[in-house]
Amino acid sequence: MIGLRALSELITTLTPALEVQREQVLRARRGHELLAAPGTGAKAKLTPADRILVTVLHLRQLATMDLLGQLFRVTAMTISHAKQEVSPLLEAHGHPISTSTARLRTPPDVATFLAPDPAKTKVKKTS
Repeated sequence: MIGLRALSELITTLTPALEVQREQVLRARRGHELLAAPGTGAKAKLTPADRILVTVLHLRQLATMDLLGQLFRVTAMTISHAKQEVSPLLEAHGHPISTSTARLRTPPDVATFLAPDPAKTKVKKTS
């Protein structure tokens, strides 16, 4: 299981490698070095942190690409591309992602999954 701290560390570790990889792909597609000022042109639909997060969520089999697309307001194809970019980096940096037993298919499933369980929540009564 990956906790919030571990996810944050993973994002910090993989973001530079993801940016370098993305620039290499764009350079290969263009066939030359960047001619315009850095930061110009089309912006990525997902931030590097988002790409890492959706990949981890999908690899854990918590959510389908369609659901992740709905939650991040992109297409399932964008999620697929993110997974193709990030999965090799996870492997190369020695971060295996284990599957989860939870399966979320719709936004209400996510809300239910994230909602606190009243039976497990202890509320301290004050007088």
